[in-house]
Amino acid sequence: MLKEFIRRIFIFLHIDVTKNIKYDRLTLDILDKVLLKDSNCIDIGCFKGEILQEFIKRSPEGKHIAFEPIPGFYKALKRKFKSKQLTIHNMALSDQLGMVTFNYVIDAPAYSGIKKRDYDGKNPDIELIEVKTDTLDNILPADYRVDLIKIDVEGAEFKVLKGAYNTLKKSRPIIIFEFGLGASDFYKVTPEQFYQYLAEECDYQIYQLKDFLKDGLFLSKSAFIETYNARKDYYFVASPK
Repeated sequence: MLKEFIRRIFIFLHIDVTKNIKYDRLTLDILDKVLLKDSNCIDIGCFKGEILQEFIKRSPEGKHIAFEPIPGFYKALKRKFKSKQLTIHNMALSDQLGMVTFNYVIDAPAYSGIKKRDYDGKNPDIELIEVKTDTLDNILPADYRVDLIKIDVEGAEFKVLKGAYNTLKKSRPIIIFEFGLGASDFYKVTPEQFYQYLAEECDYQIYQLKDFLKDGLFLSKSAFIETYNARKDYYFVASPK
């Protein structure tokens, strides 16, 4: 609790002591910019529900959907959030329906994912659990309009987006997502593939967070690849063209 309180103080004062705190601050600014009271939001990789809570705060009249594959965190979310406007699924989104062995990192659960990833040189305690997978296109009701999607799935972002093709084409939501070395490369996804799918096939423009907030330039294909390979950023926002 103390750690979370200090993090919020840093965000409020715009003191970016870490890159993650900077991303958190910019994410909240983006939510302030794009969400309306009745916006519908999807939280993929909900974890403890920090971003989901911000969705509900800014869009109390919206219908929100969250996905969390780890049973313990899913149960905690169900206890924490009681809104009838919210649906929480205990599953991992992907590009296909099925069951998958999931790496639950007990001592660093934020790093949990379908595949093992770079754990910053640490040797974590990992428990293998079986989780259900499905696509966003399959899960969403036919009449559901989504305005914003947040994706934080430790490298599996490309699979999530591949399974959301029809949703992206139909609703044209804003997407806030992670995509970085040390995670996505373990899924054998290149920045070229990612850019081609999201920018060229789905007709989105990809921005660094600060540029999106300033109505600045979106990233060209070469700039996105260079940003990824140089580890300049691993958190982005995509907006429909």
